[in-house]
Amino acid sequence: MMKAALFHEYGGTEVIQVGRVPVPVAGPGEVLVQIAATSFNPSDTALRAGALREVLPLTFPHIPGWDVSGIVVAVGDGVTRWSAGDRVMGRVDSGGAAAEFATVPASLLVEAPASAVRVGSGGRASAVRDASGPEPADEALALAAAIPVAGLTAWQTVYEHTNVSAGQRVLINGAGGGVGGFAVQLAKLAGATVIATASPRSTATVAELGADEVIDYTNSPLPSGMDVVINLAPVSPETAAGLATLLRPGGTAVSIATPIPGHPTFTARNTPTQIAELGALVAKGELRLDVTEAVALEELAQVHRRSEAGQTRGKIIVLP
Repeated sequence: MMKAALFHEYGGTEVIQVGRVPVPVAGPGEVLVQIAATSFNPSDTALRAGALREVLPLTFPHIPGWDVSGIVVAVGDGVTRWSAGDRVMGRVDSGGAAAEFATVPASLLVEAPASAVRVGSGGRASAVRDASGPEPADEALALAAAIPVAGLTAWQTVYEHTNVSAGQRVLINGAGGGVGGFAVQLAKLAGATVIATASPRSTATVAELGADEVIDYTNSPLPSGMDVVINLAPVSPETAAGLATLLRPGGTAVSIATPIPGHPTFTARNTPTQIAELGALVAKGELRLDVTEAVALEELAQVHRRSEAGQTRGKIIVLP
């Protein structure tokens, strides 16, 4: 048996419980991973509440957790790439990572970075202990759980949907969240000038991640003449419409939240090769991870409540 966080039905945070369930068995093409960490994503609250049931219906009890990092402990028939002891990470679209063990299709996993630097750690590698919460046994591996979902979303936003390039002026609205931390850094790696919006509590971190200008959206106007506008925040329709007016003629915009009129919204697809590229950048120190907290499974309901109240920022990793 293993410990796991469980949604027993759609509803409020009271439907999240921590219980004991059987350890899953790796089937053909799967591996069994001992979980180092998963991470919380704001969309987890919509999944729990039933807002996504038309596109992501759940079978109860459901173990949440799309981000996986951990150690391979067993492989199923037909798996040749991975073996026991390998350090891996990936995105599991069926969930299941908020537990001590999870089975994952082998094709969805990539090698986890051997080192990682958390923003605010003074450049020290694997500095989870500087965040609040418990300390994992393998810090770099636990930090890797912050990469897949948020990193993929930022990668596809910056490099595919808007094709950010050197010399462009890019506005990232909502840069203080988990996706925003990656998007700022990836746009800077592409050579863009990055103007980011953030709340006062996120301003210093977004600047540390490389934004050329950070604007407090609560009391300052946003600049116009942008080549690219990226919206990562669930703003009002009126605010989203205003973002479209900030583009220069021929400029490009995209949103992962409230739609910008006349421009696409999207949900990131699961692309392991891109996760591997993100991991390589993390290992080289070219991408830092904005991990603000490490929490135990038993604290997951509290994280959901704080997220719904707008009281979280950055990435929160969840340790089994």
